[in-house]
Amino acid sequence: MTDFQTAREALGARLRELRTEAGLNGKEFAARTGWQRSKVSRLENGKQTASAADVEAWAQASGAPDAASELKGRVRSLETAYRSWKRQLSAGHRAMQEEHGVQEAQAETVHIFEGGIIPGIFQTPDYARGVLTDVSNRLGVPRDIEEGVRARMKRQKTVYEPGHHFHVLIWEAALHVVRCSPEAMAAQLNRLSGFIGLDTVTLGIIPFGARTPFSPKHGFWIIDERLVVADTWNAELSLDSPDDVAFYRKLWDLMRESAVYDHQAHRLISRARAQLTLT
Repeated sequence: MTDFQTAREALGARLRELRTEAGLNGKEFAARTGWQRSKVSRLENGKQTASAADVEAWAQASGAPDAASELKGRVRSLETAYRSWKRQLSAGHRAMQEEHGVQEAQAETVHIFEGGIIPGIFQTPDYARGVLTDVSNRLGVPRDIEEGVRARMKRQKTVYEPGHHFHVLIWEAALHVVRCSPEAMAAQLNRLSGFIGLDTVTLGIIPFGARTPFSPKHGFWIIDERLVVADTWNAELSLDSPDDVAFYRKLWDLMRESAVYDHQAHRLISRARAQLTLT
């Protein structure tokens, strides 16, 4: 069970406690709040994430308005750990790119794994434009594409500044997933090659066919050995418990042992570029 689910179930148990202390069964409580009984059950059993409005209404319906502050604090903690992409991008791409840029600028070391995409800090404008456009179309979020692209390009200055080091692992599949025109993809692969040998970057590629003790599941970034930011299809997870950070660092080290570097990495990038069909 994840820390997020554990916390959600703990919140549900606290909600159930307040309901029972009020002497109400699930049907009576649902009637008092105006909700479906199924919603009460889902919240109490950790099957649905409560909103701040939900717990405010719960405290009132339980006759315990003073509990609202505590419950809202629990919800804020959940939202910090698990943030849906749609909610994060409700203000547009630019705000999110700037937030990530601040995080990277403050970090000394960043360990990255990406299995199907070129990391944002290495992207060309055309590649980034294709990615952000796809995200907006898929999630139905604001289409501030050009503002988002410019903000993502600004993030990249940290890669060249002394005092930072980016340890990056990319699965070879990411070299073949085309997120823009073939010509733009070729330019992206050329740019990626240019980071090999940079003082602030260590870039490894995990080849197709390599024997690995893992299956690439999702991308993640480890910030200064204190925070893991992991991407899923619909959310970004922020994990800061020592156990989680240690686990992801162990996984990253396993991946590193399967990667190739320097001229071998150049060769894989060149092979991917040669397979593009250019007009």
